Amino acid sequence: MTESDPPFPDEVPESSPVEPHAPTPVPGQDPGKRPARRVRYAGTHPRKFHEKYKELARDRYAADVEKILKSGKTPAGTHRPIMVDEILQVLAPQAGERGIDCTLGFGGHAQQLLRAIQPDGCLLGIDADPIELPKTEARLRNAGFPAETLIVQRTNFAALPGLIPALLPGGADFLLADLGLSSMQIDDPARGFTFKVDAPLDMRMNPSRGPSAAEFLAKIDVKGFAKLLEDAADEPLAEPLARGLLAAQQKSAFVTTGQLAEAVRKVLATIGSFDEEDVTATIRRVFQAIRIAVNDEFSTLEILLKSIPHCVKAGGRIAILTFHSGEDRRVKKAFQAGLASGVYREISSEVIRATPRERHDNPRSIPAKLRWAIRSSS
Repeated sequence: MTESDPPFPDEVPESSPVEPHAPTPVPGQDPGKRPARRVRYAGTHPRKFHEKYKELARDRYAADVEKILKSGKTPAGTHRPIMVDEILQVLAPQAGERGIDCTLGFGGHAQQLLRAIQPDGCLLGIDADPIELPKTEARLRNAGFPAETLIVQRTNFAALPGLIPALLPGGADFLLADLGLSSMQIDDPARGFTFKVDAPLDMRMNPSRGPSAAEFLAKIDVKGFAKLLEDAADEPLAEPLARGLLAAQQKSAFVTTGQLAEAVRKVLATIGSFDEEDVTATIRRVFQAIRIAVNDEFSTLEILLKSIPHCVKAGGRIAILTFHSGEDRRVKKAFQAGLASGVYREISSEVIRATPRERHDNPRSIPAKLRWAIRSSS
């Protein structure tokens, strides 16, 4: 199925201008310019996104980043691709083939696909995020693949059919859509996706397009909000939450993620007694539902599902990775309908899940569900 890292605050100068020895040169930095000191933070470990200077400078602190990865966490500003082996097995990319990555994201899946289709292959990668996409394209191009191997387009994957005639005439041999939100989008508080840090309530994949989450909440009614919470997040308390949150919204408009999260807590307190784990899960579901609505994710997915048969060749392989039931239901229904109509010759009978080892090493893989289909020859 996605950045401009927040700038570090001004650094505090050294108390003494005398250096005991010459500093170690930093690649790419003017040797005559003194390197900036690290960002300061309270306590012994950085907690905020912009304080994690080692994670945000992965090339300089590779050993520290490796420790973070081994602990099962994802370094700030990065994304760990999910179910890579399973996706490669399903798509079976071969040298010289042409493929599509509908959600380029951090480029983790794309890098593996690019390796598999060398030599002479071509991958079309698309993504709607204007902040993340340039960084991902630069990473992939710096990986040493031939320039013609990768085609990058900034657009929503609903626009895919219009790209195929010019960029991949005849269609693709395989197609991947990873519908998950990338970790670097979640972790960057400036994007407004996370409730863990107080930040502007935005949630837009493209910050310059459409209403923000704050603007969305100012216009939706109780009935529509309750339906959204139920359909997009399977929220069991959809109606009382919608009623309570919009009542609070009318008294004082939500403009930050912290305000919305706190409002969910207060509404839950009027409904019943909940432990912290249940409260956090509810906040997460509310944020998920709003994000889906703000980015029109379900409508976009349905357009993609209708378009896929026109974008891949006969025998083309399709893999779609979903992260919640609303997405999975739509993919399952579309694949089953395609099988019944003869559009697909084979589909997955069950979802494929991440291995226990991956779920342990990368907890963000726990909700992932992979479904696949193979285009018929007719």
